[in-house]
Amino acid sequence: MKRIGLIAGNGNFPLLFGKEAKKRGYFLVGIAFHGETSPYLKRIADKIFWLKPGELTKCFSLLGQEKIKQVVMAGQIHHDRLFKEKLPDEELKSLLKTLPDKRTDSLLRAISEKLKEARIELLPSHIFLSHLLAEEGILTRRKPTEDDWKDIKFGRKIAAEITGLDIGQTVCVKNGVVLAIEAIEGTDKTIRRASRFTRGIIVVKKAKPNQDLRFDLPVIGIRTIKTMVKTKAKVLALDPEKTLLLDREKVIALSNQKGISIVVG
Repeated sequence: MKRIGLIAGNGNFPLLFGKEAKKRGYFLVGIAFHGETSPYLKRIADKIFWLKPGELTKCFSLLGQEKIKQVVMAGQIHHDRLFKEKLPDEELKSLLKTLPDKRTDSLLRAISEKLKEARIELLPSHIFLSHLLAEEGILTRRKPTEDDWKDIKFGRKIAAEITGLDIGQTVCVKNGVVLAIEAIEGTDKTIRRASRFTRGIIVVKKAKPNQDLRFDLPVIGIRTIKTMVKTKAKVLALDPEKTLLLDREKVIALSNQKGISIVVG
C-alpha cells in the first residue's frame, strides 16, 4: 500500500485531506500537534503521532521511521506560539537563527528544504482537493453594489502589496479606507479588529503573487463566515483557483441567509 505523511495543523483542512487520501488507498501517517490538530484525525489516519509544536527533529525522525517519501502540510500552526512558548527543539532553534526573518514563507521554505535533504517530497497542499478550489464568479445570491466593487478593487490592490511582502493574506476595507491588515493573528481576528470601527466591511483574502502551492494556501471555511455574520461584514472577495473553499455548501447557505456576498476573481 502507498504511504503518505500528513503534517497536520488546525481546522478542517487536514481532516479533508486525510479522508481523500484514504479514499485513494493511501496508508496515512499523521503528525499532529497538541493544542492545534483536531483529535478527530485519529479516526482517519492509520497511524498518528502527537508532538508539541516546534518538535522538528522528532517530526523528521518519525517520517523516516515510517518510511514516508511524500508528505503534505495542511492546516495552520499558530505562528505566535514561536513567541509565547519555549521552543523544545534544538534543530528548530538552529534553523530559526539561519533565517533572515521569521515570516511564514521564510520558515516554511526552510522546513521544505530540510524535508528535501531528508529525501522527502513536499506535495502541493491541495493535492486530492482541487475540487475545493474556489472558481471564478459570484457564489451567492447577493451581488456587490457599485460601492462594494470599488472597495473590492481597492482592497485587492492593498492585499497584493501585503502578500508580496509576506505580511498576511487578508485586508479589511470600507469606503476606500483600510481598517485592518492581517499580521500574525489570522483572518478571523483581523475581521473582528476591523469591525470595531464600522459595520458592512469588505474582506479581501488573496494569495501571494508567486504562491507556493505546497504551503500556506489561502483557506476559507464556515468559521470565517460565522465571524463575518457576527461582525456584520458584507462582502468576501477571494482569488480564483488559489483559495480552498471548505464546507462549501454550509458557507454559501449561511452567506445567502445573512446577505453576505462571496466574490471570486
